[in-house]
Amino acid sequence: MTRSPLQELKTQFLEYLEIERGRSVKTVENYDRYLTRFFLHTHIQTPSKISEPLVREFRLHLNRQPGVSGTMKHKTQNYYLIALRAFLKFLRKRNIESLNPERIELAKVSARDLDLISARELDRLLKGSSDISLVALRDRAIVELLFSTGLRVSELCSLERDLDLSREEFSVRGKGEKVRVVFLSPQAKIAIKKYLDKRGDTDEALFVQMGKNARHSKDLRLTPRSVERIIKHRAIRAGITRKVTPHVIRHSFATDLLENGADLRSVQALLGHSNIATTQIYTHVTDKHLREVHRNFHGKRRK
Repeated sequence: MTRSPLQELKTQFLEYLEIERGRSVKTVENYDRYLTRFFLHTHIQTPSKISEPLVREFRLHLNRQPGVSGTMKHKTQNYYLIALRAFLKFLRKRNIESLNPERIELAKVSARDLDLISARELDRLLKGSSDISLVALRDRAIVELLFSTGLRVSELCSLERDLDLSREEFSVRGKGEKVRVVFLSPQAKIAIKKYLDKRGDTDEALFVQMGKNARHSKDLRLTPRSVERIIKHRAIRAGITRKVTPHVIRHSFATDLLENGADLRSVQALLGHSNIATTQIYTHVTDKHLREVHRNFHGKRRK
């Protein structure tokens, strides 16, 4: 069976993502799935056939798909649009005629779609228990570091033990091998120091497995899946009924900054987003802040 020009370009795009942009295998697999669904639904064979009406019809198709509660979430729909937009940018770089990627706007995401936890719940998650065992100290350090820096779980797991706690910031290599600076809060520095002071092993990783898992593993470094389980169990113990993940804490980091007056561009840099459009899912926070500014400061001299 002969492959269409579009299929060949998709293969080149996925290879570009993995090799030149340094995206993870999981990300490449996801982009492959999102684009394949778009191509199968639209039946197009060449990039010049990608048009605004075609994308709009695909969005309607996604919007009518069943989801966990009703139809597919806007957040999930955006994954498809982000993949398509990245593919169109790839085509433009190679001077291949297709739809302008800037013509694709992401669906507006509500605060509920972000799976946020309340400030009170976040406080309970950070405080945890008074347990001073090594496992408890490690878990506390993980939560404090996630909230202090807004790190992705993969970035957290890649950290080394020789983190310089005498400084308030450190560099991290994120998606696409891009390096950015993140900052340590006093609480995070204290939590990490207490945890490291109690460690008895010599493993180079900052966060390591313990107990039975450590005895049966050559590599002690925690995996993203392990960190997700740690956050889940800690949330349950803190009496939080909704699902809490490392990414939820990343959302809390961003919304906390915006609620306290940070601008969107600064938050974009701290999160390591390559595109401001990705950061704009938090505009519900800035919108609320603008309403409060207007209410507090507008028209005060009028009688």
